Amino acid sequence: MPSQFSRRAAFGLAATAALAASTPPAAAQAPATQPATSGQAIAPVQGRWVARDFRFSTGETMAELPLAYTTIGARTGIPVLVLHGTGGSARSLLTPIFAGQLFGPGQPLDASRYYIIIPDSLGAGQSAKPSDGMRASFPRYTYDDMVRAQYRLVTEGLGIPHLRLILGQSMGGMHAWLWGVMYPDAMDAIVPMASQPTAMAGRNWIMRRMQIELIRRDPAYQGGNYTEQPPSLRMANVFYSLGTSGGTLFLQAAAPDRAAADKLVDARLAAPPPLDANDFIYQWDASRDYDPSAQLERIKARVLAINAADDERNPPETGLMQAAMARIPNAQMLLIPASEKTLGHGTTGTASFYAEDLRRFVESLE
Repeated sequence: MPSQFSRRAAFGLAATAALAASTPPAAAQAPATQPATSGQAIAPVQGRWVARDFRFSTGETMAELPLAYTTIGARTGIPVLVLHGTGGSARSLLTPIFAGQLFGPGQPLDASRYYIIIPDSLGAGQSAKPSDGMRASFPRYTYDDMVRAQYRLVTEGLGIPHLRLILGQSMGGMHAWLWGVMYPDAMDAIVPMASQPTAMAGRNWIMRRMQIELIRRDPAYQGGNYTEQPPSLRMANVFYSLGTSGGTLFLQAAAPDRAAADKLVDARLAAPPPLDANDFIYQWDASRDYDPSAQLERIKARVLAINAADDERNPPETGLMQAAMARIPNAQMLLIPASEKTLGHGTTGTASFYAEDLRRFVESLE
């Protein structure tokens, strides 16, 4: 009998695939306005926009930087930006436990009222990335670069000068913090989740660096010029994800003995690995200089920060989050208590833990 952990993971993958199959093909221009139908979910629409002469933090430029995105709702709706985590894409958020709890009729970000924009971040999904052809010659982008690309997509590509809300999960939460300090007048509110507005350090960076080095030091990696994906890609991904996400109480309940734990590990090792080692390394390495802490006083938006008490990457016991929040005007925090149902760093991927708190926050913006 599969573990609860395995069943939940399989359910999420199946739901994502079903939603993706119903999504129209990517368009070259912004998607057309969709009429809102009362009581019915609004289908996602994919789009693509090219940022011209994009300059990276390294000083390198790309004449054309393709950026993919998905929208839900009518273009006349209240604009909301939703940002995915590392290695994800817009598709990774179109699940019953996330989109199905937030964007449907009567839900906190009802797509009949809001225009929801979910980019594939630079380096991920269908946006520009190393595996498109440049491999390890692709500019070594940072989180700042990723946010600048999102900003250009929203303002230039979609013609939206101001957002009502930016909501982000994990890496997307860190991007939301950066939006707050880099573009303080661009939004009314931010909801950073599973993240801290503090320097990348401690276990969070140590474990990221370790999984990167596992691949780089694999002879099969060949400096990024491999012809087959290096075996270390699968191992590094599974090791990191189990070590920094999942929740202590949840994993103990899912694997109360060695046999159950072995079964869980075997299932994770049997799952498809990330698609490309260079993309994987770049995605995790991009966080290396993340640190909005020196500019927190620049934030003008109202803030609802949502973290989990058992978040392995952002442990509340360090006190870093509490100190940072004290410096931000109009900021409040929701800390989801740890339980056998929470998933550590992955907790905020399940919107039922905070949907009503988000609803009250969004209503207060009116």
